[in-house]
Amino acid sequence: MKNNLLFDFTVDKATKTVFVNREFDADLSLVWDAFTKQEILDQWWAPKPWASKTKIMDFKVGGRRFYAMVGPEGQEHWSIQKFTSITPKTNFNYLNAFADAAENPDLPGSEWDLNFSEQNGTTKVSITIKNESLARMEQMIEMGFQGGFTMTLNYLGNLLPTLSKQQ
Repeated sequence: MKNNLLFDFTVDKATKTVFVNREFDADLSLVWDAFTKQEILDQWWAPKPWASKTKIMDFKVGGRRFYAMVGPEGQEHWSIQKFTSITPKTNFNYLNAFADAAENPDLPGSEWDLNFSEQNGTTKVSITIKNESLARMEQMIEMGFQGGFTMTLNYLGNLLPTLSKQQ
């Protein structure tokens, strides 16, 4: 297992953008699958003790993921991701918005741009999150996005060796 993997989280309020760069000690196809397959996403896409529950996953341009973060008391916070572009194994983009349980989005939302690259068995994921409004970005930050997303990416880092053995 490699140490000193890159993890950088930057908030730029002037451009309403969050930048996240994270390296994983895993091959690109496995990391890609972890971000694009429901059965893997639901294992790590929530900060503990919360869990991710995907209701709809249609990973194609024009498709969507509709999911909830489910709390230990059963509370649900829904979100919808609408996939706008996909270049297999290298990049995908989606529009993200909070939603209610009936899939009605709470706009404004944010645009996510995820880029994947591999070098010497280490995969780098670079995520750019452009928010439609400063208020929405500040709401994300106030809800603990940085700490929560850091936790979830660390869960993924710990999960990948287990997934690698299953392949």
